[in-house]
Amino acid sequence: MRHPLVMGNWKLNGSKQITAELIAGLRKELSGVEGCGVAIAPPALYLEQAKHAISGSHIALGAQNVDVNLSGAFTGEVSAEMLKDIGAKYIIIGHSERRTYHKESDEFIAKKYAVLKSVGLVPVLCIGETEAENEAGKTEEVCARQLDAVLETQGAEAFKDAVIAYEPVWAIGTGKSATPAQAQAVHKFIRDHIAKKDAAIAEQVIIQYGGSVNDKNAAELFTQPDIDGALVGGASLKADAFAVIVKAAAAAKSA
Repeated sequence: MRHPLVMGNWKLNGSKQITAELIAGLRKELSGVEGCGVAIAPPALYLEQAKHAISGSHIALGAQNVDVNLSGAFTGEVSAEMLKDIGAKYIIIGHSERRTYHKESDEFIAKKYAVLKSVGLVPVLCIGETEAENEAGKTEEVCARQLDAVLETQGAEAFKDAVIAYEPVWAIGTGKSATPAQAQAVHKFIRDHIAKKDAAIAEQVIIQYGGSVNDKNAAELFTQPDIDGALVGGASLKADAFAVIVKAAAAAKSA
């Protein structure tokens, strides 16, 4: 049986003070909450501090990016082995901001996916369509293409113990969110697409929703059968709002 995962993507936000205060708030707000995995992905500079701050809690450490290389002359990059060494578990790849601003292709993201799997880390593969693609009716086509970059090079087995985050690009940071029914339809498509290769793998893969998820809309999203938690942006920077989202996920899946 799948358990939901709610992960906070802090993006380019934070400081030593914010990291300390936010994690202290999360530990307080989430004390005693069970039935939902929780992870945070601070900027790389604060991973070490965050690791110590979450020690002894059920909050897992994540990161926002990884390089395709494990070592070598690649100035400014962070490798999968380094992330594993520091204690990170969930690594976000394929985020629309990386695809857009850094021109990361489906093939390049698939290489990152393979590197993460090779060292035993959990990829959080972000997929999703732009507003123009959505309006043109290409949502399923885009999601299938982004999934196939992994499926066709690494097989369905690569999605064992992995996470997919469906994030419609038009809903990220815009205040817009897909309706629960819209999101569920795409999540079901994603699961069915993987099931064409391996039904058992498809059934166990965690598929999060991302895109302006907040403490107001989370509960209704999580009632949908194929929505397994959320990848949260802005609301993850507020301990109380993030905790409401985690509690909503736990309550929905225990109902």
